Amino acid sequence: MKAKEIRELTAEQLSAKLKELKTELFNLRFQHAINQLENPHRIVEVKRDIARVMTILQQKNA
Repeated sequence: MKAKEIRELTAEQLSAKLKELKTELFNLRFQHAINQLENPHRIVEVKRDIARVMTILQQKNA
């Protein structure tokens, strides 16, 4: 997800997106642990999306 797309979301939508991404990261880590993950790079992408959402959320709250 691009930073430009994230900036267009409201604070409530950002919080919901953050929760969704954290759940996805948990599921990806679980799949990785039991060797069922097809694309390990997806973990890195989700972590970066979480960081982007958290950064923009902090900027909107400040």
